[in-house]
Amino acid sequence: MRELTLQEFALAAGGTHHGPDAKVLRVTFDSRDVRAGDLYVAVRGANVDGHDFCASALDSGAVACLVERAIDGPHILVEDVVQALARFGASFRDQFTGPVVGVTGSAGKTTTKELIAAALSPLGPIIKTEGNRNSEFTSPLVWVEGPADAKAAVIEMGMRGFGQIAHLASFQKPTIGVIVNIGWSHIEMVGNRDGIATAKGELFEALPADGVAILNAEEDENYTEVLAGKFAGRKRTFGLAGSGADLEIEDYQALSWSECSFLAKLGDERHPVRLGFVGSALARNAAAALLVAVECGVPFAEACRAIQTVKLPPMRMEVREFNGATVILDAYNAAPNSVISALESFRALCPTGRKVAILGEMRELGIDEERGHRIVGKALVEAGIDRAITLGEPTKWIVDEAKAHGMAYIRLAGDIDEVKAFLRTVSPGDTVLIKGSRAVALERALEP
Repeated sequence: MRELTLQEFALAAGGTHHGPDAKVLRVTFDSRDVRAGDLYVAVRGANVDGHDFCASALDSGAVACLVERAIDGPHILVEDVVQALARFGASFRDQFTGPVVGVTGSAGKTTTKELIAAALSPLGPIIKTEGNRNSEFTSPLVWVEGPADAKAAVIEMGMRGFGQIAHLASFQKPTIGVIVNIGWSHIEMVGNRDGIATAKGELFEALPADGVAILNAEEDENYTEVLAGKFAGRKRTFGLAGSGADLEIEDYQALSWSECSFLAKLGDERHPVRLGFVGSALARNAAAALLVAVECGVPFAEACRAIQTVKLPPMRMEVREFNGATVILDAYNAAPNSVISALESFRALCPTGRKVAILGEMRELGIDEERGHRIVGKALVEAGIDRAITLGEPTKWIVDEAKAHGMAYIRLAGDIDEVKAFLRTVSPGDTVLIKGSRAVALERALEP
């Protein structure tokens, strides 16, 4: 984190500082995680008020607390923490003259953010959202947590309802917007997929007239056209071969569980790309990243070389070993489209050996909860999965649908211990996919 004092933080956030000045080494929102030199942000939640833990944070070494009401001890007082953080972020964003890329989507936005940062790397240092710090609380901090000499910024934008992305865009002020896809995640907060398209479309609506909107040419239900209508300026599309997109992925091949290859085609140019993961959906996301790089001035060939340096965060098609079996841990999150993409890789990479799946429930599907799980149940059979177990009450629909399509061995587990016992039955030569929503924490199945 770049050097800031409490006085400087207060000035940028529009607050008043009370107490001795000090350097802020880090910003944290969890009083249990406070270290010496931290600024603790007191957030009012539905069930917990962070102000109640200010004394504990100060005792643990926090130099001050960012608060909405005065407390005993050093603090920065603001009227509204969310608006203060937005003002803080905007104060640094407004000093930045490079391209700012906003990225959102129902699935794959974190991966796409990493791909974009890699493709942009020939420009120099890149600011990027770390992990999934994409909320109204954490997103403003990207400007002080990233390199001070950055040439471009890649901002991941989470959506948990209408107005969320509009708020993030109000202070991040993206010049390029990328909408990876319109799926099912957080659908319960916006009613249906039309609502998701509306909420995600807030990113395009926030772009300046000379900005660029980058969108998936292969959206179903007419969502490509719907999203394109959100922005009157320059639009570019990405997709797989035959999609008619501006940048297409040709000759995609899964070479192993840890490598794929394809040709990236833009106009009359084609360049080979190898990436350290598999999945046609991820290759499509790479196409979006390459488009961004080209729009930011990186030569296409150079972007294709640079993107190959990407390193994905853990639990995204991560290859492990268990009892001699190959385990594909993709348990960071799950939605119907991402599960289906992972199952498609089974067909390509497992011509022999037993194919095993451990699937957790997919959260935040709202009215499409049953439909989404049933789609996955059918996909299990189409992928030729031999044995499967699921965890979470909604996965009963995965089980029902898979059995209805002829799958002989699939059952619903009662708890994670039952999943662990199932996993212990795998043997050398088997390939196991572990995938589910983050809240299910299916990686626990690999623990002793």
